[in-house]
Amino acid sequence: MEKDSYILGVDFGTLSVRSTIVRVSDGFEKGTAAVEYKHGVMDTHLTASEGEPLPPDFALQVPADYLKAFHKSVHGAIENSGVLIRHIIGIGIDFTSSTVLATDEKGTPLSDYPQFKNRPHAYAKLWKHHGGNSQAKRLLEVAKKRNESWLPRYGGLLSSELALPKVLETFEEDREIYDKAAYFVDATDWIVWLLTGKLVYASGDSGFKRHFQDGQYPSSEYLEAVAPGFGNMFIDKMSGPVQPLGSKAGELTDKMAEWLGLNPGISVAVGNIDAHVTAAAIKAVEPGIMTAIIGTSAVYLVNAEDFKEVPGMLGIVYEGINEGLWCFEAGQSAFGDLFAWFISNCVPEEYEVEAKKEGINIHDYLTRKASSQEIGEHGLIALDWHNGNRSILSDAHLSGLILGQSLITRAEDIYRALLESCAFGARKIIETIKNNGVEIKEIVAAGGLLKNKFLMQMLSDVTRIPLSISDASLVGALGSAIYGAVAAGCYKNLQEASNAMGNKVPNVYKPHENRSIKYDKLYQEYLILHDYFGTGQNNVMHRLKAIREEAIKEKNYKKN
Repeated sequence: MEKDSYILGVDFGTLSVRSTIVRVSDGFEKGTAAVEYKHGVMDTHLTASEGEPLPPDFALQVPADYLKAFHKSVHGAIENSGVLIRHIIGIGIDFTSSTVLATDEKGTPLSDYPQFKNRPHAYAKLWKHHGGNSQAKRLLEVAKKRNESWLPRYGGLLSSELALPKVLETFEEDREIYDKAAYFVDATDWIVWLLTGKLVYASGDSGFKRHFQDGQYPSSEYLEAVAPGFGNMFIDKMSGPVQPLGSKAGELTDKMAEWLGLNPGISVAVGNIDAHVTAAAIKAVEPGIMTAIIGTSAVYLVNAEDFKEVPGMLGIVYEGINEGLWCFEAGQSAFGDLFAWFISNCVPEEYEVEAKKEGINIHDYLTRKASSQEIGEHGLIALDWHNGNRSILSDAHLSGLILGQSLITRAEDIYRALLESCAFGARKIIETIKNNGVEIKEIVAAGGLLKNKFLMQMLSDVTRIPLSISDASLVGALGSAIYGAVAAGCYKNLQEASNAMGNKVPNVYKPHENRSIKYDKLYQEYLILHDYFGTGQNNVMHRLKAIREEAIKEKNYKKN
């Protein structure tokens, strides 16, 4: 390995793609660039065509936007780095997951076909697309009846955020798109396919998002029992080799090398999940260290030497991150999204004016006001389910709740209660994992919300676990670069690469027992509400969503 060798790490997030040129010897980020997707997330209208209204719980994206942003970010990162092209020896890719595309046999997304421009199911279904809620429910019911062996690996639950419900939704809602599709691919595999000309399915993404366990997908008999005619979906629509993380998927083709401004033939690593590459970037690939990626949503990952059945996990996958270890994944569907929603809809105008006068953003302004309170002073408790519950209930039909409001409740009171609800949701996940025999001795956090130091300290106080952080500028892209370095043969394994190239500042936040005791009282109230509304004691949230969906359908019918 030459000391001046570099890897291109690329991180496709929910709203933008980030690229970085990383030095192989020590992980130094030489040059970075980030570019937003033109159409963002289409969740109310199909803005990429004629702006048709979308059904509730849809979240679509335009694959062409990914490529345009990818091209621009790579060229920007190379230019900003000043690195000579010949010194860039490999590429590592990650993507939000499960983000599912329907493509033809060459990898062209069906949304690129003019005749499918107005067809929602031809577009990429983003990870937070919940249009397949009913399909997910039916997939789970049949799996339970058949006692499918893979079900405990997913906590006995099945989320609409996974690949199967999204593909089944297309099968049932737009059969022409389903039949036209030669492949359904997760976006991370799609990008690698375009780069190398080879369709390779990543083992990590396959295990966590496509139910690939012990070398096989769910059976054709199971899928046929769910929906007649759907039985051969994996055989017909997802055939292809599954390769381990850190392996080489192929080499950069001449065409893509010219397009990206790189040398042809350089190594391209097997794709990965955006959150999962973070563990390598922050030196959290060994057992007992939980990776917490805290941004628009939150993802929690921890490795262990032994398999344990843990309820409510999004996935339990052998070698899902690191070789020889079991990886446990959980998460919260809304974290930063929750605070953004509040800012957009619930903040008085005078607060905005005052924050502007002080030269700070409204989040910092509200955090400062909230942090001056005593714990419990606001008299509120909230549930962090504004985008459903991902773990441990795996129920997208649940919704948010704020209890205890009065005529003297202020914006900062609610804002703090929402911060606390996210910390309580994280604690519920952590306790569930620990109570089922998986050690968690440290949390290493990454993501956009690290900048809120009050929230980070709150998370440590609520969970009673030390919190380390990473100060890498583009942690996802760095993580992808580390996997890319392993695939390029620069390191013998992920642990070695992470130790050399990763970035961690240990124990930045430590729990304060006096605050932890006070948070315990609020957390007990959170647990009562969690079980009352989340475990079937009162399904009012489900009923309200059903009423809402019916009203929207009636409104759209009248318009048409």
